[in-house]
Amino acid sequence: MSVFLQQLINGLSIGSIYALMAVGYSLVYSILNFSNFAHGGVIMLGAYIGLYALHLLPNSFLGALVIAAFGAGLIAVVLEKVAYSPLRKRNAPSLYFIISAMGASIFLENLVIATIGPTFKTYPQIFNPVPFTFGNISVSRIDVLMFVIAAISLAILVFIIEKTKVGLAIRACSYSSRGSNLMGVNVNRIIFVIFLLGGMLAGVAGMLFGMKYTVYPQIGVITNKSFIAAVFGGLGSLPGAVVGSLLLGLIETLSSAYIASQYRDLIAFTLLIVVLVIRPSGIMGKITEDKA
Repeated sequence: MSVFLQQLINGLSIGSIYALMAVGYSLVYSILNFSNFAHGGVIMLGAYIGLYALHLLPNSFLGALVIAAFGAGLIAVVLEKVAYSPLRKRNAPSLYFIISAMGASIFLENLVIATIGPTFKTYPQIFNPVPFTFGNISVSRIDVLMFVIAAISLAILVFIIEKTKVGLAIRACSYSSRGSNLMGVNVNRIIFVIFLLGGMLAGVAGMLFGMKYTVYPQIGVITNKSFIAAVFGGLGSLPGAVVGSLLLGLIETLSSAYIASQYRDLIAFTLLIVVLVIRPSGIMGKITEDKA
């Protein structure tokens, strides 16, 4: 039982990071109907921004986290203006958006390799490494921090989506961008907002992931897992992205503990195939008109 509880805690911790990443996919998909595969590059840059921000502000973790969030959000907005906005103005097919996203992801990764270098970098030790202990269960402080910050960030996002005028406009645009535009909603501004929000969450996720593991140019590959979580929960559904992420984190840690760690990724991608075959809309997926 102690092993199960230990893996349960680990799964919720990594699942909360997947959730921060996955909601970025869902936000973009809910309005633009394509998967933003450049999201991984934004997460990677957020991890680097957080790393250098901590070196500049060694005694201010929250300050570095805010810098990482806003830095990644700004990068996501610039990325939309450069890679996607011209395609939107020409009413390009969704396939062109995906190709542009993949190109942007490769560009960002190689830009970091050329400027910062391909080597692994580690965050400075800013928290006591001694874990919390409850009987036979030990919980690292960074795991607790990851879960708490992810929960607060997602709660703020839900509040924005559900309780503000901007959130109402986002939900309206997810129902019908053209109809919302006819009703006076500035769709371009809403697209700016969703890329900013998704980018900020990506920055937070990148920094937390870098603190737990390491920072390297290929860190964006982890978004493959968050994309699986978004599909599993239902692309375009924010609650689905969160639920799918937590379930994926639990499946990974439990399969590592009770089966074998080398089968962890195999099980994750097998799950993706099964979900696409049995329920393409995901466990909480909705029809196009009700995506937000």
